[in-house]
Amino acid sequence: MDEDDHIAAPGDAAGRGAPGKGPGRRPATRGVTMETVGRLAGVSQVTVSRALSDPSKVSPKTLAKIREAIEMTGFVPNALAGALASSRSKLISALVPSIRNVVYSGMVQSFSAVMRDSGYQIMLSETGFEPEDEEKLIEAHLSRRPDAMMLTGIHHSAQARRMLLGADIPVVEVWDITDSPIDVCVGFSHTETGRAVADFAYAQGYRQAGCVSAGDERARRRMRAFSERFTRLAGGEIPVAQFESQASLERGRQGLAQLMDGQGFTGGVVFCSSDLLAHGVLVEARTRGLDVPGQVAVIGFGDQDFSAFVSPAITTVRVDMSAFGQSAARAVLERIEAQGGTQSVIDLGFEIVARESS
Repeated sequence: MDEDDHIAAPGDAAGRGAPGKGPGRRPATRGVTMETVGRLAGVSQVTVSRALSDPSKVSPKTLAKIREAIEMTGFVPNALAGALASSRSKLISALVPSIRNVVYSGMVQSFSAVMRDSGYQIMLSETGFEPEDEEKLIEAHLSRRPDAMMLTGIHHSAQARRMLLGADIPVVEVWDITDSPIDVCVGFSHTETGRAVADFAYAQGYRQAGCVSAGDERARRRMRAFSERFTRLAGGEIPVAQFESQASLERGRQGLAQLMDGQGFTGGVVFCSSDLLAHGVLVEARTRGLDVPGQVAVIGFGDQDFSAFVSPAITTVRVDMSAFGQSAARAVLERIEAQGGTQSVIDLGFEIVARESS
């Protein structure tokens, strides 16, 4: 198509502004439509619609003309209109607390890969850790009529649960488990994780402990379970340095400083709610000239990519992020296709990986 051979919208004379519009203002247009594509291809709008919905119903010659017209115009079919006819939007919502956190990003990546292979696309949003913020995003996503939704965790506001139940779509809650999921949950027990770490630390010979934790609810549950079990095993109170912000290396350094300078921690094992915090604790311990693990031992959570390669390598709790995402996707697909048979609680467990830091 030549530069001058364009299709003008009603009221757009040779590309100039429509009456009532000021100079330089873009005229009101409908953009490229199926009617535009049909005129270029020399067929009716109905034929274009038929070619998009079921190409087998259109002759190869006509289909080639329509595809050429679509390529020339950059036309994008209205997916919502197709969804109204098929009751499927082919969109899956995914809500995670943090896009930067590799724990969540790795999970979403594997979830998305399985969904894309089945013809679905992902709408991703970052919720933060406040239930009210998650509730607003759930409402926004539901207004786009997704075919299913993936949420992180099992704790949501009462209104969020009502909206999700009222939407009557598959909902998978990942990264945690409960006996009463909205639909299906895929994850592991954070409480059992904390208890298992306490048992491990006590079996290693540690009798003093402290915790450094970020502020999200799941991290607090792990720390609380660790503290309760370790206190029962070894006695004494467990000091905790807790931050409301997300984990960082800086917070890890500050955490050990708080334990030692303000809470009377003189040595022992420090359980951290993430490997990033554990790395910060290691840096602060080395800065203070403390032997690791002789004076201060460190246990993290998440088994991030760097954890095996810092010095000393970090003892941590490994959870299979890819398996979580893949299992969640398979559960969603089974529910969308009404295949049945998917259990409502899928516990993938965890593993303590012993390394040099403890």
